Amino acid sequence: MKLLVSALEPSSNLHLKELLHYTQDIKLLGIFDKHITQDTPLYDMSRMAIMGVTDALKKLPWFLKIADEMLELAKDADKILLMDSSGFNLPLAKKLKKNYPDKEIIYYILPQVWASRPKRAEKLERYCDKLLGILPFEIDYYPQRKAAYVGHPLLDEITVNRNEEACKNIIAFLPGSRKSEINRLMPIFLELRRRLGNEIRPLLVIPQGFNRNEIAKLYRGNREFEIVRNTHEALRRSEFAFICSGTATLEAALIGTPFTLAYIAKKIDFFIGTKLLKIKQVGLANIILTHYNDTRLHKELLQKEVTVDNLLKAYYNTDKKIFAQKAEELKKYLGHGSSKNVAKIIME
Repeated sequence: MKLLVSALEPSSNLHLKELLHYTQDIKLLGIFDKHITQDTPLYDMSRMAIMGVTDALKKLPWFLKIADEMLELAKDADKILLMDSSGFNLPLAKKLKKNYPDKEIIYYILPQVWASRPKRAEKLERYCDKLLGILPFEIDYYPQRKAAYVGHPLLDEITVNRNEEACKNIIAFLPGSRKSEINRLMPIFLELRRRLGNEIRPLLVIPQGFNRNEIAKLYRGNREFEIVRNTHEALRRSEFAFICSGTATLEAALIGTPFTLAYIAKKIDFFIGTKLLKIKQVGLANIILTHYNDTRLHKELLQKEVTVDNLLKAYYNTDKKIFAQKAEELKKYLGHGSSKNVAKIIME
């Protein structure tokens, strides 16, 4: 089977890699991480990263060109799998359905219509044949019932077991995976690490994709940390973590590592998100628990709130017993992994 894939995000490609373990005789076409398969992508996902509204507008002509190339490539595909990244994948789905009405389009990892722009749900149901959700509550936003909850991929991918006693005084710092995020958070994390002193063992999580030159430029002061490349391993070892917003916050919750979210966005992006889109929470674990039982898991520090003093307060004041209880509620709510279910749907 030839499967046209559009997976622009690092997290999407981790999920794609996992579900491919349960498929047979599939050839990938399109946009994906070149390291997860022997197939050659049209574009490697590393070229697709954007950060915020202004960055997206600058690259718009280039993305339109890529969409046309994907449309041409779809001629040879038996099925189409779109993953996350609705800014690119939703307009692409419209073009694909118009040109290839008989090709099955599967959308896996649905856009956050529950947070903003709910009309995207109508468009997804119009342009896609199957909608595969990874959050139980989001299925209710799709009245035509094309959407189904398939489980959460992190429950397949997290295989580490944490031992609380072995984690004492080990703290993980995760300043993000995008250069702009790292530039804003790393100086604060470095000062925080120094304030915590030599009583702690600091771990700095650096994504696999960064080479030595990039690390030297982005992570100034990295020699004051132990560098870890595997997020799950760092969180397994840690008593506490300071995490930039993103998938790592949910990973920490499912592993059971108490943490505080720290995020500094561009001012224009923060204004759009909070004032126009009315987004009230950033951490995915908090969002999920709020929908489930109207509770929260962790502290969120945003914009000017991200100071060394506030981070220290969050560290010393986090109730680990309550965190463990809420993390267990979150895990039970999500229930099971998604990879096998998605692979089965693709192979049908």
